[in-house]
Amino acid sequence: IGYFAYRQFVVEPKNQEATISYLAAQKNLTQGKDAEALGGKSAANPGFLGTYKDFSGTSVGKLSAYNAGMLKFKEGKYQEAYDLLDGFSSDNKVLMAMKFGAMADCQANLNKSEEALSLLDKATTASDDAYTSYYFTRKAGMLSLALKKKAEAKKYFSSIDEKYQDYDNGMSDSYIEMTKYY
Repeated sequence: IGYFAYRQFVVEPKNQEATISYLAAQKNLTQGKDAEALGGKSAANPGFLGTYKDFSGTSVGKLSAYNAGMLKFKEGKYQEAYDLLDGFSSDNKVLMAMKFGAMADCQANLNKSEEALSLLDKATTASDDAYTSYYFTRKAGMLSLALKKKAEAKKYFSSIDEKYQDYDNGMSDSYIEMTKYY
């Protein structure tokens, strides 16, 4: 009985509050009001930052961390974006792949290419969605190529050739060929 009372009187009201706060921030975002969507400056407008801070134990709070991280990335505040994205978790595998990919972009912009490549590798396997996996496999291959890691780049591009031919329009052969010259 205690568990059910806790869910009814504590968890559910928190989820409802978090959802209302999240939807207000989402409305601002769809209207192009990024600063207001990010929020965090007042109790009247908590935005994604405030929703994450106040409701981090809820799924909506965690999703707010993702959105806040993406807005911080857009502002060019890559370390803050990385930290917020790191606070996001979900059972949705595509969202997790997107999280790792965005975190990799943050690291790349902070000139931490090795860390970015490691995160891209996570992004390639985080989701069962073929397009998402293809996208991050290609991105990991390109970064490997830029880092002069020819064997790793070839591994990623060969994987595209084997698994994701529907998405690359025959480009994987060109990518594999590039590993010989870069």
